[in-house]
Amino acid sequence: MASNATHAFARTDRTALGIWWWTTDRWLLGATALLVTLGMLLSFASSPAAAQRIGIDDQFHFALRQCVFASGAAVILLTTSMLSPKGIRRAAFFIYLAAIAIMIALPFIGHNAKGATRWLQFGGFTLQPSEFMKPALIVLVSWMFSEGQKGEGVPGVSIAFLLYFIAVALLLIQPDVGQTVLITIAFGAAFWMAGVPISWIMGLGAVALAGLGSTYFLFDHVHARVQKFLSPDQADTHQITRAAEAIRAGGLFGRGPGEGVMKRHVPDLHTDFIYSVAAEEYGLIFSWALIGLFAFVVVRGLYKAMKLNDSFEQVAAAGLFVLLGQQAIINIAVNLNMIPTKGMTLPFISYGGSSMLAMGLTLGMALALVRKRPGAYGASGEFGLDGAFA
Repeated sequence: MASNATHAFARTDRTALGIWWWTTDRWLLGATALLVTLGMLLSFASSPAAAQRIGIDDQFHFALRQCVFASGAAVILLTTSMLSPKGIRRAAFFIYLAAIAIMIALPFIGHNAKGATRWLQFGGFTLQPSEFMKPALIVLVSWMFSEGQKGEGVPGVSIAFLLYFIAVALLLIQPDVGQTVLITIAFGAAFWMAGVPISWIMGLGAVALAGLGSTYFLFDHVHARVQKFLSPDQADTHQITRAAEAIRAGGLFGRGPGEGVMKRHVPDLHTDFIYSVAAEEYGLIFSWALIGLFAFVVVRGLYKAMKLNDSFEQVAAAGLFVLLGQQAIINIAVNLNMIPTKGMTLPFISYGGSSMLAMGLTLGMALALVRKRPGAYGASGEFGLDGAFA
């Protein structure tokens, strides 16, 4: 596919699509496409059991919907990745405002499920605005950190913290502690990469740990999950136990496509526990390869981000790749019973429209920021001869 596309665009092609192709990191683009493809493949493995459990006649109901979501994510990713850094900032601003406005309205018009009001339901689709707020927040706070460093009187750090605290307050109202932890880690990473004093980082870390600890006493579901994790013999651990059994049953090479057994017994195996489906049906080697694919995207993305000259582009791109990597780490850690359950999807792999579309937005923004542009990577030669892009 990459070869065909390469032949389709000459290096001298100055159309918008041609310039995009020769300036985009095709390794990151290809790895992301592979993740999306694997997500659709695994959705066909998990959809029959999920549909049967809910009573849906079409056994591939979730798989077909996942293919639609993946197509939408691809369009969002490709469209967003063509934007300039200025366009990314503008998009982030309006997306953040829209997401925050919907989150404010959720207590009154939102859809409640499992004791939380995180979704806006219309037609046959449920939208989780916090998923789209995350990448927009990281871009905006990176922009503010960058503006604050210029010393032109812009209170960038103060504005960044204000944007962060608004997001956290609305997430805790839902409540959604998992997403709060995720954006706090990404925010802290952006804060650190912006070059602030280490004492500030330590202070933020202490406040974050204290805040996380307080959720144990403030939210009953957090208390229950932590207790379940610490004392599994005294609580119902059906989901995590079955997920662990699925991973063990897969062995090195798995039971085979569609041959998984444990997915029939766990309600969320097509969403939060899709990693367990992959491990049971395709084995440990496939599971390692999946982790390696996420690691490749994050490490290469951070490498490209750190070589950028502009501080905003550098911090924002790195923050977006950290956001992706940390969400993958949390999901896989839950599947491996290393941390309490979080109810967080595996990027591009788990079933879910909001997650898939928002991840398309996240990677689209990141790819746009690390694209080869005049001056983006200094005089080291990111551009080739005769005006052609290297």
